[in-house]
Amino acid sequence: MTTATKPVAETAHDTFPINGTDYIEFWVGNAKQSQLFYRAAFGFKLVAYRGPETGVRDRASYLLEQGKIRLILTTPMGPEGEIAAHIAKHGDGVRDMAFWVDDCRDAYAKAIERGAVSVQEPTVLKDEHGEIVVAGIRTYGDTIHSIVERRNYKGLFMPGFIAADSPFQPEPVGLKYVDHCVGNVELGKMNHWVQFYSDVLGFYNLLSFDDKTISTEYSALMSKVMSNGNGRIKFPINEPAQGKKKSQIEEYLDFYRGPGVQHIAVATDDIIRTVRALKSRGVEFLTIPRTYYETVLDRVGKIDEDIAPLAELGILVDRDDEGYLLQIFTKPVQDRPTLFFEIIQRKGAKSFGAGNFKALFESIEREQAKRGNL
Repeated sequence: MTTATKPVAETAHDTFPINGTDYIEFWVGNAKQSQLFYRAAFGFKLVAYRGPETGVRDRASYLLEQGKIRLILTTPMGPEGEIAAHIAKHGDGVRDMAFWVDDCRDAYAKAIERGAVSVQEPTVLKDEHGEIVVAGIRTYGDTIHSIVERRNYKGLFMPGFIAADSPFQPEPVGLKYVDHCVGNVELGKMNHWVQFYSDVLGFYNLLSFDDKTISTEYSALMSKVMSNGNGRIKFPINEPAQGKKKSQIEEYLDFYRGPGVQHIAVATDDIIRTVRALKSRGVEFLTIPRTYYETVLDRVGKIDEDIAPLAELGILVDRDDEGYLLQIFTKPVQDRPTLFFEIIQRKGAKSFGAGNFKALFESIEREQAKRGNL
């Protein structure tokens, strides 16, 4: 594999059309407290609730929204069952990255025919607003993809959920949609999951990065970016590479106890405003040396933004053939050094910030060293 390659263009051959990300569901130890964090810190709005008060006895779930992003935070009502077991093993983390499709039954049948492992056969959920059809398939680790059909439903979100309201209504911070979700897998498993997304879902390999691109003096990783045909779903898949010390991927795998979602990238139209708002609410970001900003414009050329606020906030800049992007990464959002968020603003660029990898990874290594995990 070459250093940073864009594979020869492949013809889109999606197994089934995907309209976009329907929702991302987290399984967490205390959803009541977690939903308050995502509202207060990230500006999400509480929209709906499902739990014992709605007739669901084994879990409580809170639906949060901002822009086109939907997060579900779910917690078990006791120590029994798969949710509690998932949390005991992984800590708080992403369980489900759900696809929105036009025909769930057809999509599920095609995925199973191509080798997917079933989590849930197509199931019809009904209420007075119509019906939703949901199925599920497995991906890396204990993560799944639900397949959601909404064409015959006019309700708020999904049967079983009721509208929720609160006098606490923090302002949104400008998050628009899910740009991409990154998965970490074990050494030697990246190409297996690349093949899965290609064979089962008809995704194609948009970009590849080897350990010469994503490396520092101490650690390295390899990554391949998988995309569906319309580009609305992008899943970079990372695996560790040989280095002098433990890579961030190895640290993640150690603390998550296996493969899982490393970070969720969410888009904004004004990254400076968004990051200022997030920082004012206590969200912590990785720090970038000031020396990065002394030469960044020599590398990326002219940009619309003043470099001073970018340097103040630690926002990274990179350019490709179609434009440039601005990006910044939070520290992990729980005590285990696992899941974090990326805030990204695209000004034409369709890449993933390869020019920033060294600065970013050195910043991550500084945090690993503080934790004694480098």
